[in-house]
Amino acid sequence: MSKYHLLWEYVQKKGAFSLILTFEEIQGIAGIPIDHSFLKYKKELMEYGYQVGKISMKEQTVSFKQIEQ
Repeated sequence: MSKYHLLWEYVQKKGAFSLILTFEEIQGIAGIPIDHSFLKYKKELMEYGYQVGKISMKEQTVSFKQIEQ
């Protein structure tokens, strides 16, 4: 199981077309801080019908977008 599994489930359950979460919110949801390995794991989100959009280091946010089917 992925270390970001709880985050992926959260994004999927929200059901929004797009969603922006702060690094702090992600840590609260996933139970771990976001780190460089997030870039490796982000492709797993596609299995949940979403993809990672912009990652802003300045604003410390990550955007998620539903994959159009």
